[in-house]
Amino acid sequence: MSAALDEAAGTLLAVWEAAREQTTSRLSGAQLRAVMVVEQHDGINLRRLATLTDMLLSSASRLCDRLVAAGMLEREPGRHDRREISLHLTPEAERLLAELRADRRRRLARILGAMSPDGRAALLRGMREFDDVGRRGAAAVAGGWPVLQPSGERLGDPLADLAAPSRPRGPALTRRPGEPIPPDEPPVIRTA
Repeated sequence: MSAALDEAAGTLLAVWEAAREQTTSRLSGAQLRAVMVVEQHDGINLRRLATLTDMLLSSASRLCDRLVAAGMLEREPGRHDRREISLHLTPEAERLLAELRADRRRRLARILGAMSPDGRAALLRGMREFDDVGRRGAAAVAGGWPVLQPSGERLGDPLADLAAPSRPRGPALTRRPGEPIPPDEPPVIRTA
């Protein structure tokens, strides 16, 4: 099943990448990812950004220097500790992310428009369930988009947890599809 999904997801990934290349040609993948993390966590400090992007602190600092120089991020002294720097998106970065999302949605709409209504409904239903399971930590997202707790700490390997017969499944793993996600459940870093 995962191999078939991997093959079928190629078109979706191609849409994502085409929109990213068209809209954000000035930013690398790591820079775009950092901008999206700052969007989710306005006022984040450099240490937490490094944790959430799985980077060394020195690498995150250099990346932020480049984003400030490109007009995508602003730095300001922290409210509680003036030695700590908080990061914020600039209007230019917000515009760029809005363009990226609009371009991606236009590309998706063209493909979805050629699908049958039943196919679109099934896809949406499946993607919502996939998202729901991923948000609950029952699926590990590999390659640097980890499922994170609000504190920025990584969750354990959820697939290993599911495979362990001695561990009882908690209520988060038994929620039915379509049931709302409680506010205390960990978020997933999302793409733009």
